[in-house]
Amino acid sequence: MRYRVLGGTGIEVSVHCLGAMMFGAVGNPDHDDCVRIIHAALDQGVNFVDTADMYSAGESEEIVGKALKGRRDDVVLATKVHFRMGKGPNRSGNSRRWIIKEVEESLRRLGTDWIDLYQVHRPDHSTDIEETLSALSDLVHQGKIRAFGCSTFPAEEIVEAHNVAERRGLQRFRTEQPPYSLIARGVEAAVLPVCLRYGMGVLTWSPLASGFLTGKYRKGQPVDLSTGRASLTPARFDPSIPENAAKLDVVEKLVELATDIGCSLPELAVAFAAAHPAVTSVITGPRTMDQLEGLLKGASLTLDDATLDRIDEIVPPGTNLYQPDGAWRPPSLTDTARRRRPLTERAAG
Repeated sequence: MRYRVLGGTGIEVSVHCLGAMMFGAVGNPDHDDCVRIIHAALDQGVNFVDTADMYSAGESEEIVGKALKGRRDDVVLATKVHFRMGKGPNRSGNSRRWIIKEVEESLRRLGTDWIDLYQVHRPDHSTDIEETLSALSDLVHQGKIRAFGCSTFPAEEIVEAHNVAERRGLQRFRTEQPPYSLIARGVEAAVLPVCLRYGMGVLTWSPLASGFLTGKYRKGQPVDLSTGRASLTPARFDPSIPENAAKLDVVEKLVELATDIGCSLPELAVAFAAAHPAVTSVITGPRTMDQLEGLLKGASLTLDDATLDRIDEIVPPGTNLYQPDGAWRPPSLTDTARRRRPLTERAAG
């Protein structure tokens, strides 16, 4: 297993990060089996585990906490805050009120006194970024978290956060966690260069493109939209949709490339994400022991320039073949009032 320093923190983390999103009701509800998977990853050199409060409504954190009993000091533990937890107002977002409350809940579920990396899961445009950074800085000073980062932030908001931190004398985001894969390369244009400029660590998620790069979905083969990941987001896998048909065409070319260099498509996918100079660690989220073992087979795989050149020919740099973040879109796109001037003003013009 290879290790890299996380965003100037001095903390060394494995290039493979074990993602815990599939542990719990959403993926694998068998706690004992999930614990065995986590232990198997740790035994093979993985020392970095990433989860979030909202994964299976806190169940994932509870499973990770069980697995780390007696092994906590050897693991770099990351979790996140932002998405709604329960009913009622003020139970989501990036406000000081919610962060201070929810970190205590995460510490309880994880069964630990500290979190190594506490991440803001998505931007919150109802909260001043200074408010968020101030709350997180206080948690660092209190020793409840060691460092903090952001997840799936646009490049301009990462820059704004760093500028506010410098002006106000606050701690800064040490990491960013963006979606990045062979068929979702959009972050190469601005997000990854910005992270390099600020010396941030990068933890990429969805290297298998929500399952499209597992080799399970192939051109000309029927897709059962009622099971697995396809049942959760059928529009992402329905081959009759032109966007998905285009992805399947690319998958065939990538399978051919993987065969030529003697590896599986998932191994190629993970090695590709790890090859970018901005990337510190690649998050893989297995649901079963077989999936874990398959992903870790390629832990030592590195791609030469000829292979990376062929990938660039198949999927040009900076290109997204689909919208990788289905969980969040910026208000500038979702709120029509932010895109349309009032009628009276338009008429006057």
